[in-house]
Amino acid sequence: MTQSLEALTAQMLDAARSAGADTADAIAVRGTSLSVDVRGGALEEAQREEGTDIGLRVLIGQRSAIVSSSDTSPDTLAQMAQRAVAMANEAPENPYAGLADAAQITQSWDADALELFDPTPEPAPADLQQDAAEAEAAALDVAGITQVQSSSAGYGAREVHLAGSNGFSGGYRRSDRGLGCVAIAGTGTGMERDYDGDSRIFQNDLRSASEIGTTAATRALQRLDARKPPTGAFPVLFDERIASTLIGHLLGAINGSAITRGASFLRDAMGEQVLPEGLSLIEDPHRPRIGGSRPFDAEFLPTKKRAIVENGVLQGWTLDLGTGRQLGLPSTGNAARGTSAAPSPSSWNVALTQGTHSREDLIRDMGTGLLVTSMIGSTINPNTGDYSRGAAGLWVENGEVTHAINECTIAGNLRDMLRAMIPANDARTHLSRVVPSILVPGMTIAGS
Repeated sequence: MTQSLEALTAQMLDAARSAGADTADAIAVRGTSLSVDVRGGALEEAQREEGTDIGLRVLIGQRSAIVSSSDTSPDTLAQMAQRAVAMANEAPENPYAGLADAAQITQSWDADALELFDPTPEPAPADLQQDAAEAEAAALDVAGITQVQSSSAGYGAREVHLAGSNGFSGGYRRSDRGLGCVAIAGTGTGMERDYDGDSRIFQNDLRSASEIGTTAATRALQRLDARKPPTGAFPVLFDERIASTLIGHLLGAINGSAITRGASFLRDAMGEQVLPEGLSLIEDPHRPRIGGSRPFDAEFLPTKKRAIVENGVLQGWTLDLGTGRQLGLPSTGNAARGTSAAPSPSSWNVALTQGTHSREDLIRDMGTGLLVTSMIGSTINPNTGDYSRGAAGLWVENGEVTHAINECTIAGNLRDMLRAMIPANDARTHLSRVVPSILVPGMTIAGS
């Protein structure tokens, strides 16, 4: 009979106490993953993985160490604890290390209300193969598509349980179902590719395979006959698929780890305007059926909805206990961890205020500029916010898309870009990051 994760974490804590730890916390993750790749209508590769991973953190005073394993035998648990205690005794002191006080940890939660796990049976490999084959066939049915680079379907399910010597013990289950297709148009040196895909918690929420394949093909065709854009200052419209990367840079800049190191272009921006007036960025870890939802964080604190940016003004950092203690602030309930790493701050679900105009409206109003649909590489200075990335997309002339663009670089400063951005109203609300297409005026484009 498979041992429960609750019992397994309790045994790790007992082993830590017996080995001489003052305090300890433990995490256990049991998961299954299944993936299928199709090529030419036939199965190309199928993979299945199952396993249990465990992690133990021990503290002796303010010295700590972490060990992990995939072996859950009693002998291994005892050896892990002994090794962790020996390591902690040699580690330097960290004045900000330590578990949450008993009064800080969450006392109640409702993981079922978050709908993080699809209770329907695991899909059979044949069902995944059928979905991937259908997406591939739909892409190939579009005139001009010469091949499909990959068409894949996957499923994952895992159970997570955390426990600490401060009295906490709790867990939840998660599942995910994904489907993706990469289509190629053209031949020889004129080949271009693009993709579409979807990932959901519940199988029934997943977009149809035929829609995904057709969209991937349509996007690939749009990229044919690409050329370099002119060099100069132009408005740049970030497509909804990639606009969340701009908000990702903001989230990275307000992460407690970056703030405590002083490596952030927003390190002195608390209470200042960082987005245009009228725009807010709201974090909500309790949205049902969304991948970034959590009933509690990795340090057992309750998660809660909060305004990161309100009416354009930065309201606070993203903190775990350690970075909060270093800054003299309370944790925001944003600790995340794996089995082999200590807790660190991480963002949950976020949503940017959507605009009042469609993407087509912004294309019409931007005049002449670049609609970016993909980016490669990056040179971003976290201290200054200087931004430079390789880009490809579609050229807009007098408010109309005229041709495909590749081999160019877009550059600016993130602080200026964020304050000047204009959002569309096309964000996909089922994503963990709900961010619409974003127009940034006056960026520098380096092309021909």
